[in-house]
Amino acid sequence: MAIRRSAAKRKGLPSVVQLRLTPAPDQADALTAAVLLCNQAATFVSRLAWQQRTFTMGELHRQAYYPVRAEFAGLGAQAAVRAIARVAGAYANRRATKTRAHVFRPYGAVPYDARLMSWNRDARTVSLWTPTGRVTVPYTGRPEALKAVDTLPLGEADLIFRRGEWLLHVAVTLPKPAVREPVNGFLGVDQGVANLAVTNDGAVLPGPALPGPIGGNGHVRSLRERRYRQRRRLQKKGTPAARRVLRRLSGREHRMMTDVNHQISNHVVCEAERTGRGIALEDLQGIRGRVRAHRLQRRTLHGWAFAQLIAFTRYKAARAGVAFLLVDPAYTSQACPDCGCVTRANRPARGRFVCTGCGLAGHADHIAACNIAVRGVAGWAVVNQPHATGLPSARRDRESKPPVSTGGS
Repeated sequence: MAIRRSAAKRKGLPSVVQLRLTPAPDQADALTAAVLLCNQAATFVSRLAWQQRTFTMGELHRQAYYPVRAEFAGLGAQAAVRAIARVAGAYANRRATKTRAHVFRPYGAVPYDARLMSWNRDARTVSLWTPTGRVTVPYTGRPEALKAVDTLPLGEADLIFRRGEWLLHVAVTLPKPAVREPVNGFLGVDQGVANLAVTNDGAVLPGPALPGPIGGNGHVRSLRERRYRQRRRLQKKGTPAARRVLRRLSGREHRMMTDVNHQISNHVVCEAERTGRGIALEDLQGIRGRVRAHRLQRRTLHGWAFAQLIAFTRYKAARAGVAFLLVDPAYTSQACPDCGCVTRANRPARGRFVCTGCGLAGHADHIAACNIAVRGVAGWAVVNQPHATGLPSARRDRESKPPVSTGGS
């Protein structure tokens, strides 16, 4: 995706810009051969890793490098190294859930590093490795993306063939600003299923505060339910025409939710930056394993993209220099922010909060956001607690760690 104009001015975080390649017909054939060959090589390495139960990068490289070079004659040395790295990455986080070797799609994205490509920024061309030799391909893109490629340090890139177009997703390094002190407290954000996000200012997101076409949380739920019924109907039909429609519709709901989460995170970060506050969200890691939902609610719970919203808010806050903190989510919707009374009786209904101690009443999600904001202030004070050395606790812990040995004498 292209970097926004305001983000390009902000200071050492990775981001990704999208460029569109315009290869000649013979160059497109060479790129196609490169994509197919690299994915076949990655699948070969994946099966070898699965058979030998070897998944770490170093050991897999020792066992797979020469076999994969011998199996695929046109595969270059660095292309083989990248194929092995792709396999190690594919198994790194999901090895326990896999029941068979990972298979890479024939036209899956292929990573290119500095040894497989080179840039000519003046001519706006990029030289890419292929099995038949290097091809120099012109690129275009949005003005923001072109400016980022021209002015920022470039990292690896992914070569993608999508719907007849050649794309290059390039990692760039943005300057990183120092995190500003949240002098006005924290902006608490409560995440939920009925309401995707509610701030302690009372803003319900998505809603009128967002400029996009999504009218509100009810609109999001109706769209997702409609897509679910449509997919179920087409899958049950099972005809070739139904499968074609399913392929055409694939990813549409995911793209919608990604766009909504981008809008929500943008609004939260901009509001915190404008008011001189930090951002506090609930630490919801592992919530799917902790929550016991009714069988009719499991699809909604497991389709809840809370992790994506947290990730989007985290990196955008870092770009803007806004303090970001995850707090304990326990009892945020049952605790009174005024008197501290915590009891299940404070929630007489799903969306209603009435404190049995002091009588404070309001929407349960708004009360939860207020509690999250209070916990954000307390958590930030603990993280930045001064010490006799004069360093905040977080920086003191970081600088007191012994240096990591790199081997050798």
